[in-house]
Amino acid sequence: MEYRQLGASGLRVPVLSFGAGTFGGAGPLFGAWGNTTGEEASRMVDIAIEAGVTLFDTADVYSAGASEEVLGHAIKGRRDQVLLSTKTALPVGDGPGDWGTSRARLLRATDAALKRLGTDYIDLLQLHAFDASTPIDEVLSTLDQLIDAGKIRYIGVSNFSGWQLMKSLGVSTQHGYPRYVAHQVYYSLAGRDYEWALMPLAADQGVGALVWSPLAWGRLTGKIRRGQPLPDGSRLHQTAEYGPPVDDEKLYDIVDALDIVAEETGKTVPQIALNWLIGRPTVSSVIIGARNEEQLRQNLGAVGWSLSKEQVERLDKASAISAPYPYFPYRRQEGFARLNPPLV
Repeated sequence: MEYRQLGASGLRVPVLSFGAGTFGGAGPLFGAWGNTTGEEASRMVDIAIEAGVTLFDTADVYSAGASEEVLGHAIKGRRDQVLLSTKTALPVGDGPGDWGTSRARLLRATDAALKRLGTDYIDLLQLHAFDASTPIDEVLSTLDQLIDAGKIRYIGVSNFSGWQLMKSLGVSTQHGYPRYVAHQVYYSLAGRDYEWALMPLAADQGVGALVWSPLAWGRLTGKIRRGQPLPDGSRLHQTAEYGPPVDDEKLYDIVDALDIVAEETGKTVPQIALNWLIGRPTVSSVIIGARNEEQLRQNLGAVGWSLSKEQVERLDKASAISAPYPYFPYRRQEGFARLNPPLV
């Protein structure tokens, strides 16, 4: 396993992390992801740790807190071997204090997460979404308070736009608050929007990307192909409306390219899709999930080898999308690119 710094922080994380969204699965979304509990969850954590995975990611909204509880039980007795990452902000109830990132909500949500995880500190607390109703300095001063209390060690965000993240970092600098060192983002061969604004921002400001849904909501497993119906066991039957949109024809082109590289390398389609992400700028860690031991072991096979330059170029070409304004001049015109060369 390779380890990288998480953004500009001193925290070292594995290039593959374990996403516990399948733990304790309940409800229409998380129930479709998986329902791993008890000894099975502990076994999954065993396999991950044996492979060098040290970062385990969850959220209070995953199965109404059950994911955190199951993960807490699975790591019991080995807390010092792992890094725990969780998220808060999204609604966990219908009450006025059950959502957002106000001071009251953050303090209460952190204490609740600590209890469910069975620990006295969280290595990385991330805001699951931007809360436009709470002043940024209130959010950051509260996170500073939680760090001073020893309840959290590092802070990050998820699903922020560029201006939301940059404004937050500016407030941190202005007032001396801790800075966000991680941004948990959607990024995949079938969804490269992260590259336009968020990737350059991350490179400039030292914010490491933690990638969620690296297989495009299950579309890059190798089971979805041109001219074939959606497999009976695909979770997309129940969850497609919740995930990122993907153009079908573009997806089929990407899978065709993945098939060629799979034949050349002897690796599986998911392993190639994950390995491509590991090589992208600003990516600190790619979060993998699995419904069972077989899926987990296969995903762990994405490390320890590299794609050739030609193979990366093939995948880049198949997955490329037209840059929106104001980015397209920098991709199409040499004069623009000379002033601000793209990272990828």
